[in-house]
Amino acid sequence: MTDRRVRVRFAPSPTGPLHIGGVRTALYNYLLAKKHGGDFILRIEDTDQTRFVPGAEQYIIESLRWLGIEPNEGIGFGDGPHAPYRQSDRKPMYKKYVDQLIEAGHAYYAFDTPEELDAMRERLKASNVDAKYDAITRSAMNNSTTLPEDEVKRRLEQGLPYVVRIKLPRKEEVKFHDEIRGWVSFNTSQMDDKVLYKSDGMPTYHMANVVDDYLMQITHVIRGEEWLPSAPLHVLLYRFLGWEEVMPKFAHLPLLLKPEGNGKLSKRDGDRLGFPVFPLEWKDPTSGEISSGYRETGYMPEAVVNLLAFLGWNPGTNQEIYSKEELVAAFSLDRVSKSGAKFDQNKARWYNQQYVRHSDTALLVAEMKKQVLAHQLQVDDAYIAKATELIKEKISFTRELWEMGNYLFVVPSEYDQGVVSKRWNEKSPAVLNSLINGLKQATTFDAVVVEQSYNDALNQNEVSNKDFLQLLRVCLTGVAGGPPIFEMCALFGKENTILRLQNALKALHA
Repeated sequence: MTDRRVRVRFAPSPTGPLHIGGVRTALYNYLLAKKHGGDFILRIEDTDQTRFVPGAEQYIIESLRWLGIEPNEGIGFGDGPHAPYRQSDRKPMYKKYVDQLIEAGHAYYAFDTPEELDAMRERLKASNVDAKYDAITRSAMNNSTTLPEDEVKRRLEQGLPYVVRIKLPRKEEVKFHDEIRGWVSFNTSQMDDKVLYKSDGMPTYHMANVVDDYLMQITHVIRGEEWLPSAPLHVLLYRFLGWEEVMPKFAHLPLLLKPEGNGKLSKRDGDRLGFPVFPLEWKDPTSGEISSGYRETGYMPEAVVNLLAFLGWNPGTNQEIYSKEELVAAFSLDRVSKSGAKFDQNKARWYNQQYVRHSDTALLVAEMKKQVLAHQLQVDDAYIAKATELIKEKISFTRELWEMGNYLFVVPSEYDQGVVSKRWNEKSPAVLNSLINGLKQATTFDAVVVEQSYNDALNQNEVSNKDFLQLLRVCLTGVAGGPPIFEMCALFGKENTILRLQNALKALHA
């Protein structure tokens, strides 16, 4: 298997919006494929048509495109040699493999009605026995292991409803090696004879999954921990179909946990704590309910990718910011953790902040200009560019540019009362007047000149910098925090700086 071209797949079901945990699965598949020069495939697993949700398939495609983890083959990304990539379109392919299992004695027809199945379950529950269809209970049910051959033939010819179930050995250890968890063992006595195929010609997930992975020459199956209990069934199907030599390597990823660490991360947790769990905004076609997405919340796709990479994987270094290319180079399954990864929304904001700070300045300037114009202000581009450069270190999202820096464009009329009540005293007016006079006399105007004038004003009035600097900021901007004060003054210019100081003096010295 080592000499086979690496081929992996992301195989979601179109039953609703793509959860961020599913995105992480797609990302890890993508990283492994790219690292080894292999193929990353998108396959839509829609065998359960009753759970199909309109728009979900396109949502999955758009999400992967936005994040830049695009498959090189599959639904929405171009056909390869193993098309089609939607299981409902592959329906005719499965029956021959189901027939092969039946003929080899590894599967059987079951004609049990829903009522008969319910009665069996109730009977077992009453006896405090696990209610499952297995090597013991099948002997008392209507299936081709108990019915005469001619009766089975008659029922099939009459078109009576049936399912095909796998015929599991009664007590057998099924062992396989998981690339993350090491050797894993299940006993078939704890498993049931899962349905593989229905009389409408549609396979169940288990049958379609294994057949498609075989036909598409998948070398690694990287999926969530919730699929670990299904793995022994899939291993047996590979054995029963004679495909053990090309069985893919399995890697079951750790759960994404809610921030408290006590359970799987859900949409409810995001709603409760105020963060999205879907990559894009989703409108439920049935209820009309809208759920927020990372894109619409203001996250940059590169930040989301970086965040997700570290939810369960660690490169073994202190580096936290990775480009996609660096992730590809560093990624390996042996550094994926077995234990659940706790989601931290503060860390998510931090990642976005890092990417905003280092993003293309022209993009940030364009966004700031859009927000300035939205407030009916006419400001020249050079001023907007300088203001953006000053404020970008303070924001986590581009939508915060105006919120965090509006005072750079609007002269304040209100002043932070917490700072004023603490810092304003009988010497404050004198310091401001000295500073205003010093600035008026300045023949040049930049950050150095303003700082020198400020220090002169402090010395003249015997006031310390620590007692006045925050008050100066509030006089200039109205708020207690922000970018470097003297650089802001250089941006404001001489007249605007003096105007702001005069306004504060008049308002606070009334």
